[in-house]
Amino acid sequence: MGFLSRLFGGKKETEAEEIQIVSRKPVGKFHVEKVFHIMGRETLVGTVERGVIYPGYKVKGKKAAVIYRIEKGRKAVDFVVDGDKAALILEGSTKAKEGDTLEVYQS
Repeated sequence: MGFLSRLFGGKKETEAEEIQIVSRKPVGKFHVEKVFHIMGRETLVGTVERGVIYPGYKVKGKKAAVIYRIEKGRKAVDFVVDGDKAALILEGSTKAKEGDTLEVYQS
């Protein structure tokens, strides 16, 4: 850690806050077909298998992340439902791989 980081109280990347999932029951499932890293954000492309997914919900893979934005057909949408193909743009990283099915939790 550099001098200025210590001086101004910066955190190391390894000390980043981990996202906690409070609800016990998932509200949906998302099947990952592709994983991209665009502009520093993890983007999951796939199909909603169950439920309704909104921005602000949390996705759990190996780690949990918050859904920052949802795109369908290259346009931002307010939500996606069963059977929709969409891209979930995340804050944080789930460490998901192609073929994974992730659980979605309400915030």
